[in-house]
Amino acid sequence: MKYETLEKALEVLDIVTRITQAELKDKYLKLSKIYHPDMPDGDAKKFKEINEAYKLVHKYMQNYRFSLDEEEFYTQNPFSRKSKDWFYNF
Repeated sequence: MKYETLEKALEVLDIVTRITQAELKDKYLKLSKIYHPDMPDGDAKKFKEINEAYKLVHKYMQNYRFSLDEEEFYTQNPFSRKSKDWFYNF
């Protein structure tokens, strides 16, 4: 997969920042309900585009490799630094 392909899929799903798999699924369900061909304002072409984009991004997220170091942990869990933060030193 090329980055441009992923970038296009993110644009279709209107994803601009970090997103969890649960948030991705919610966004997909919301968009698919709007553009489903059986809906009054449905668009089969747009619905197919949304499905393809979701599959691509979901596959990417499933295959993403995390670095299991301390920095990545605190990036993913910013409120876990309790003992090091200034407001917990009182």
